[in-house]
Amino acid sequence: MRVWIGEDLIRKCNESDCQAMYSVINEAAKAYKGAIPEDRYNDPCMPMQELRSEMGEMTFFGYEKDGKLLAVAGFQQVRDVTLVRHVYVLPEHQRKGMGTELLSYIVQTASTRRILVGTWQAATWAIRFYEKNGFKLQPNKDQLLKEYWKIPERQIELSVVLGVEKTAKPQPRSWNKHNLSEKKIRIAQEKVFRPL
Repeated sequence: MRVWIGEDLIRKCNESDCQAMYSVINEAAKAYKGAIPEDRYNDPCMPMQELRSEMGEMTFFGYEKDGKLLAVAGFQQVRDVTLVRHVYVLPEHQRKGMGTELLSYIVQTASTRRILVGTWQAATWAIRFYEKNGFKLQPNKDQLLKEYWKIPERQIELSVVLGVEKTAKPQPRSWNKHNLSEKKIRIAQEKVFRPL
């Protein structure tokens, strides 16, 4: 499925997007340098081999403008929850709503009622972003990180988990919050999308 937002596009990423995804993720992840402990910071944040492995475990969507991938976000269903993974926007395109659109799309597409995201506790900008989009800090973060993620103990110590529950009543997607004629939204179904 592809979702058009005016001239912009949210679409499922595939193997041919690897290099563009690699660039988006690793450019945006430079924000963590100096914010998280040195023993947890890597440059690049996600080597190509790791990205290919992650693409095998989860679904990625990209935000495209004028044919260029500017933002990516992944999600992964783990038992009874959906994990939002790797939400990154190129630095020069941040604070323009692309991350919010991708996150909203993932939340509405998720087949589970509960959606969780983990991030570094020092990444206050990321925490504010998720809170602005309806996610709440979870008090049992250690339990959740051990149950749903495969991360080392040191990362568990330094991370937080935020979550949101979908209501039974469908909520409008963020791209529907404005007058549809203003946004000129059209949805073109290319194939049936089935979440993990």
